[in-house]
Amino acid sequence: MNLLTRADDLRSTRTPFVLATVVRTERPTSAKTGDRALVLPDGTLEGFVGGSCAASTVRTQALRQLESGESTLLRITPAPTNPEDGLITVTNPCLSGGTLDVFLETVIPPALLQIFGDGPVATALTTIGTAAGFAAHPSTPETEIPPDASAVIVATHGRDEEPILTAALAASIPYIGLIASRTRGAAVISALEQGDRIHTPAGLDIGARTAPEIALSVLAEILSLRPRPAPAPSNAHPCH
Repeated sequence: MNLLTRADDLRSTRTPFVLATVVRTERPTSAKTGDRALVLPDGTLEGFVGGSCAASTVRTQALRQLESGESTLLRITPAPTNPEDGLITVTNPCLSGGTLDVFLETVIPPALLQIFGDGPVATALTTIGTAAGFAAHPSTPETEIPPDASAVIVATHGRDEEPILTAALAASIPYIGLIASRTRGAAVISALEQGDRIHTPAGLDIGARTAPEIALSVLAEILSLRPRPAPAPSNAHPCH
């Protein structure tokens, strides 16, 4: 339970991690079904999933899963085996002769959206963003912008826009959006250093008119700009 409490703490601090759980063993192995460990982005492994060779393999694969954001089932075995769909097999000759199946559950915090404003568009952004799986946080001009925020959207209708946008630019937030008319938005960003990084009018041009439609167009633009995983090579093979 201490390990699960630790996992809850990591979630609360928005720290990515992989929860590795031994789901099957073939003797002889030092790990038993139900053994668990946490792998953090810096390679720290907390818990127990076997001896040094097994732990090293789990750590290496878990760090790969953190990069891809996907969960997987890992088999660590001392002898080569035929590949199986949905299973990553690693041949590790330093095992004592047994086989481990370890489920690697990748836990990535949802993308954080800082939404400034209290009008209909800001409210719709919070509601629709939450429904879409984002961590959509309503904010005031006094709210500090977290360094791991994926987007800052300013919908304050002219109030405190420049200080918020300046802070977002200084924090190198990947997406910065300003809800404004084309004319007023251009005037605001022209007065800011690196103002060309600000999306205004924020959102894709989908003919949005209502507050929910505008919110949807902004979320669609954020999704369209997020990095996409590189396709796997055509000769990819699950065995290593």
